[in-house]
Amino acid sequence: MMTKLKRVVLFFALLPLVWLGCNNPSTQTEEEPPKTEIFSGGVKIDYNVCGNADTTLLFVHGWCINQTYWEHQVEAFCDRYKVVTIDLPGFGNSGNGREEWTIEDYGEDVSAVISLLGLKHVILVGHSMGGDVILEAALKQKDEVIKLVGVDNFKDVGVFFDESTRAEIDAFVNLLKQDFDEVIKGYADTYLFHVSTDSLVKESVINDYVNSNTLAAIGSFESLINYVEKEYEQLGRLEIPLSLINSNATPTLNAGLDSTGVHYRVYDAGTTGHFPMIEAPDKFNELLEIAISSN
Repeated sequence: MMTKLKRVVLFFALLPLVWLGCNNPSTQTEEEPPKTEIFSGGVKIDYNVCGNADTTLLFVHGWCINQTYWEHQVEAFCDRYKVVTIDLPGFGNSGNGREEWTIEDYGEDVSAVISLLGLKHVILVGHSMGGDVILEAALKQKDEVIKLVGVDNFKDVGVFFDESTRAEIDAFVNLLKQDFDEVIKGYADTYLFHVSTDSLVKESVINDYVNSNTLAAIGSFESLINYVEKEYEQLGRLEIPLSLINSNATPTLNAGLDSTGVHYRVYDAGTTGHFPMIEAPDKFNELLEIAISSN
């Protein structure tokens, strides 16, 4: 059961700037304007912005984690781009007041961030489940989003679930509902890392998984499963380039991507676990720079 489920899941700070006068008591401190509050679907979206440029990199985290997973990318790119990171509702510091947690709603959330911050020339970067989220957002923001970058996702496009696999998924979800902490800890420890993954990285990720909002985690997982066929259809509608920075620990099936007609390119992040942006940040950043610059 867990081998098949592995494919399912693997689909898928900044300080305000204050300029001080140089020992001149008559010089007034210039403070940044108040941060715009963003609400979407009835909940507050926590976000951070760094840099000021025409092109925006908007980073969307994956399942059960948060925007801090992009800290290496914020540091590397905000001197040349406007960099925006967000916490999806139900995770990190964003609101929890929802009854449903769907990929479609998350796409609306990202779209709301783009609109309310007035972002232009947006490149969406989404890890794991965040890949489907940015796909939804891109189709809602066709005038502003110019490229998608997926991170360790879109590996099994076109692989749909038969009745047997669906039954196994349902059994897994039931286990999550009965004892989320122990089940998710065992799953993450067994299937989301490579033997080369640093032990501190593993410990941090597992801690975030265990301490995530259980309702949001289970609800979004079920939505991700139900999105599989829609993902294939939505990729077929995508008119902008898709770049994938994927670990080679599990293969990316090109045939499925080819059959959608989407214009894509796959970049090999090396043999890492499911989190190349924190497991091999230097190499990941090099590939992200190439992906951003390519046509």
